[in-house]
Amino acid sequence: MGFPETRPRRLRRTAALRRLVTETSLEPRQLVLPMFVREGASEHTPISSMPGVVQHTRDSLRRAAVEAAELGLGGVMLFGIPTTKDARGSGGVDPGGILNVAIADVVGEVGDAIAVMGDLCLDEFTNHGHCGVLGEDGSVDNDATLAVYAEMAQRRPLPGFTWWGRAG
Repeated sequence: MGFPETRPRRLRRTAALRRLVTETSLEPRQLVLPMFVREGASEHTPISSMPGVVQHTRDSLRRAAVEAAELGLGGVMLFGIPTTKDARGSGGVDPGGILNVAIADVVGEVGDAIAVMGDLCLDEFTNHGHCGVLGEDGSVDNDATLAVYAEMAQRRPLPGFTWWGRAG
């Protein structure tokens, strides 16, 4: 007999045995759903390059977040698409900016039933499309960018919430 001489399949014979000895599993609680919300949108719009994914309105975003929580997903990652952009990406730190109001909307709707995360990249907020603040020579200024990222990460759009969740 050629290689391999033995083929032990006893642990793969039935679904119950496979469930018992599986080393890796993938469950909805381990998944994070990316969700895009467009400032000023009156209806959700499909994203052609991402079949099944849409740019939400604030209302459709809330409904979709509830559905994600009901499905048992681990979290949602929110990406804001502002109507106005500037070189510094100011909309990302604006308490009234689309990302911050979307986070508040979703947390207000689902509470702590699902983890709600916000994208900390500046590309959607800058008028040049780079993920960071540009220096005078046109290159990304890492120090200036990190300062904006830190400000975005520290933004707490809801009173009574801390960095890690609802305040006690």
